[in-house]
Amino acid sequence: MAMRKRKAQTTPTSPLYSMLTSSSFFQTPPPPTFTKFRPVSSDAPEAIKEVFSKYNENGVMGPEQLQRFLAEVQGEAGVTREAAQAIIDSQREFKHLNVFQKKGLNLNGFFRYLFGDDNPPLDPSLGVHQDMDAPLSHYFIYTGHNSYLTGNQLSSDSSDIPIIKALKRGVRVIELDMWPNSTRTDVEVRHGRTLTTPVELIKCLESIREHAFTASKYPVIITLEDHLTPDLQAKVAKMLKDTFEDLLFYPESDNLEQFPSPEYLKLKIIISTKPPKELLEPKTLEDKDSDLSKAYEDEQWGAEVTDLKSEINAENKIEHDHIEQQFGLEENLDDGDQVPHPPVAPEYKRLIAISAKKGKGELSDYLKVDPHRVTRLSLSEQMLEKAVVNHGSELIRFTQRNLLRIYPKGTRVTSSNYNPLLGWMYGAQMVALNMQGKGRPLWLMQGMFRANGGCGYVKKPDILLFEGPDGQVFDPKAKLSVKKTLKVRVYMGDGWRFDFKQTYFDKYSPPDFYTKVGISGVPADTSMQKTKAIEDNWTPFWDEEFTFPLTTPELALLRIEVHEYDMNERDDFGGQTCLPVWELRSGIRSVALYDRRGDKFKSVKLLMRFDFV
Repeated sequence: MAMRKRKAQTTPTSPLYSMLTSSSFFQTPPPPTFTKFRPVSSDAPEAIKEVFSKYNENGVMGPEQLQRFLAEVQGEAGVTREAAQAIIDSQREFKHLNVFQKKGLNLNGFFRYLFGDDNPPLDPSLGVHQDMDAPLSHYFIYTGHNSYLTGNQLSSDSSDIPIIKALKRGVRVIELDMWPNSTRTDVEVRHGRTLTTPVELIKCLESIREHAFTASKYPVIITLEDHLTPDLQAKVAKMLKDTFEDLLFYPESDNLEQFPSPEYLKLKIIISTKPPKELLEPKTLEDKDSDLSKAYEDEQWGAEVTDLKSEINAENKIEHDHIEQQFGLEENLDDGDQVPHPPVAPEYKRLIAISAKKGKGELSDYLKVDPHRVTRLSLSEQMLEKAVVNHGSELIRFTQRNLLRIYPKGTRVTSSNYNPLLGWMYGAQMVALNMQGKGRPLWLMQGMFRANGGCGYVKKPDILLFEGPDGQVFDPKAKLSVKKTLKVRVYMGDGWRFDFKQTYFDKYSPPDFYTKVGISGVPADTSMQKTKAIEDNWTPFWDEEFTFPLTTPELALLRIEVHEYDMNERDDFGGQTCLPVWELRSGIRSVALYDRRGDKFKSVKLLMRFDFV
């Protein structure tokens, strides 16, 4: 047991009390006694030995036996003898480790295969396997918020680096806030009315061109928040055309009746913003809303924010307390009040392939579906939370044809995030998160977009795309019957001894790992369970099973986290992953774990079993 895990008693009659009060206590102490770091076992768990005993012949698993195991346990009904032989042959290079026999695999070889990189929970051979010929509105799309920020929303640097990182992860929607530079002769990207430093727009565009299709060949959508005058809009139009050339998608008309498909838009870059004609309309107080104006209302941000509030109030010559847009809709903003402009640049307007909608009136009016025109609407996370209470069906009907973008509330100045499941449950395609952060919302986002070959587009389930005969649509809050039950068995974990220092978790003893397993999905399916903590072991063996009844497996994400138990302090993080249940392979699988930001560990993984009932 680690020294920190027990607290000795110091009563006046205790031996420890006598020691503390004696003069010898103040002499140079002897070296501390460490809990022994036991040799790490690489033996197969008993459950794996039992499986091997069922499928081996004279201590060897040949191609016939392995084929039967793959069909009966792993659920790979169509597997061939040749495929089984290929797996056996792949272990020949480890012959020196005593894992390979002349006719097949021994127990160690079988265990090594199961716990190896060639046995993941998602089938890598599937690639992009969903129908990619449906309209864009039929897909969840990997979306970033304020994609140019390196850190917090108030004072961090704007840069093309986070844009590059996001594209390399497979993000397909990049947001750029465009503002005039200090001399109003050029365009820069920054979070307006904050202390964030700017980056040149052209630098962001060039980086997007270079990295747009490294992770996926499916379209990249650039959402532009436009705070520009018409002359600068014309300059942006030239930048876009000169930078992207034939990659740029030109819409056939101003009013699309249906969005094109991801397949049709492959290797294309798409521009989405509000039509510039809206700059000629009188600006109301609602139009002057921004994320940061909400943030400034929260006193917790201190004097720095108070100063910023004063600057903004003076700049806009309005009472700040009234900057509260009723429905949290994103708007194109100019500095100061709206004044007449010269005619808008037609070449800029022509590049807008996905037109953003400006609604009027009540929220239900925003969500009305125009059968002759599709559009994009943006809602803050707070307004989504309000909308699902009374307008859930309208949200789903709207997103069957139109695009809905959800963005973080303004008080998330530290670039934290919200639970993306709420948006997905109601059909929102563009659930935008701050990609420069870390934490569970991002883990869920990464898990969702591991589906469909990691291409950044995941087909929405049929329940979100169609109406019933009576006009009813899916209700995430409804009490539904269980469609299937997922059983998850956690056998063991390994790899921390390679990826972490010996004293990382505990200074004087090996770690005490436990695993949390749960479902994120519709409210009825959401739950979390955990194993017991295994004390003082770098290679913990749990062998515990958990059962998850699922009413809506089409929207369920399997959450897996490993933590190290600490009695007196916060438990240490030991790895995580999130997996789309609808693509999860049954059977015994090797589950790689990731760090807080979503980067894969070199060695840390779990051996688990998944079964659907």
